[in-house]
Amino acid sequence: MISRLEEIEQDLLDRRERAEREGWKGEIDGIDLTLQLLRQKHADATRFARRTSHVSLGMPSIRPAT
Repeated sequence: MISRLEEIEQDLLDRRERAEREGWKGEIDGIDLTLQLLRQKHADATRFARRTSHVSLGMPSIRPAT
């Protein structure tokens, strides 16, 4: 997932560069907002991937009837 987010970020940076060359100010604003949200999602995904807390629930056992 993280590598896909990085691909999307690079694509957005390329699109932003073109928007600057073409003078598309509204497009630049939209791309900047999308980049901001994408980078937050990337940070969240990276933080989540680093967490290694696994809970072992063990094997269930059948209790004898009392």
